[in-house]
Amino acid sequence: MFSNDSIPGDFNLSDVDPQRLHELTHRSVKVCIIIVLGVMITVGNIAVLLVITSSVAGWSRNSRYFLLSLTAADSAFGLLVMPLNLWVSLLKDYSEGPDVLCHVVAFSNATVYSTCMYTLATISLERYIAVFYPLQYSSLMTRKRALLLIAFAWCFPPFLLSPISIPGGIIEVHFSTASLVCNPSYNTNVGYSLSLTCVIFFPCSIIMSYANLRVWCAAKRQRLKLRKYDCARRSRQNVASRVLVPVMAAYYTCWTPCMAAMIYNAVSGSTIPEWVEFVVVWLPTSNGFLNCIFYFWINRSFRKKFRLILWRLATALCPKLADSLGLCSSSKTQFVSGVYNNNNSVHERSSSVSSTCTLLSLA
Repeated sequence: MFSNDSIPGDFNLSDVDPQRLHELTHRSVKVCIIIVLGVMITVGNIAVLLVITSSVAGWSRNSRYFLLSLTAADSAFGLLVMPLNLWVSLLKDYSEGPDVLCHVVAFSNATVYSTCMYTLATISLERYIAVFYPLQYSSLMTRKRALLLIAFAWCFPPFLLSPISIPGGIIEVHFSTASLVCNPSYNTNVGYSLSLTCVIFFPCSIIMSYANLRVWCAAKRQRLKLRKYDCARRSRQNVASRVLVPVMAAYYTCWTPCMAAMIYNAVSGSTIPEWVEFVVVWLPTSNGFLNCIFYFWINRSFRKKFRLILWRLATALCPKLADSLGLCSSSKTQFVSGVYNNNNSVHERSSSVSSTCTLLSLA
């Protein structure tokens, strides 16, 4: 990291280039931010996996498949994208020519990002069919078709992005000291770079926007009808806004700046300021944590099941601690009976109703 004629015993900060010291300070701050973000994403999605690997009241089988796919894609941010890029950042201090490792890391980054966007789009599509075609849902969204959509979300991005993994291929890759990420040099192949946005970001954004807007309008009309007949509860008046609006706001906030920077680099060939690049490159990964909140924690059935799992873990590991926290046997009876009753009723409900409840049942 320092010049060869620097001797550790004679090391003095005054001998270090101020610009170099400035870069090292910024790098340390960036690494800390990445680590904290990675821990948040990983812990949040592990908690989600603990719950949705078993049945949850109000969630259909297809809904669980799609949400498990989303959780896996979000977990890849913390378990794959962040460790790989931090590892590369320890090996590289400057941009250099074609590098096999950097190509592989850039390919992994782009694949996880694209899979996450496709998965969000498939969830919106499934919800749209559940709301507007409830009677035809079981024939339109069969188990096979649901699994095919999930397979497409995971298999198509690697095929589409495979040129990024090839050194000396149609697009170059470099390590960015600004974002600590191996990034494709989009300006080296403008056509391919712009086609990626046309095949990934824009179609997913259109599907999500259209589907969620239609669902929001339908929920609003239903709420007005219930209010007209004095049947709506006050606490449920803004359910659609409390779920769908944050989902879309988080999606566009996290993904649009990254796509805009990608298009800007491809068209102009110029780079953006250091910290702006760092934020826009890593902002999409924060969507992996926000998804835990908007798709899971905000759901009442999910929270009840999570408390039940915590109770079981606490009583198994430390019964005395569970009693001191007020997790008594009466709570066990209440939770277990409620969950079992709900699980039994799930099988009696249609898949469309269950899927709708996934995002629209709040406490």
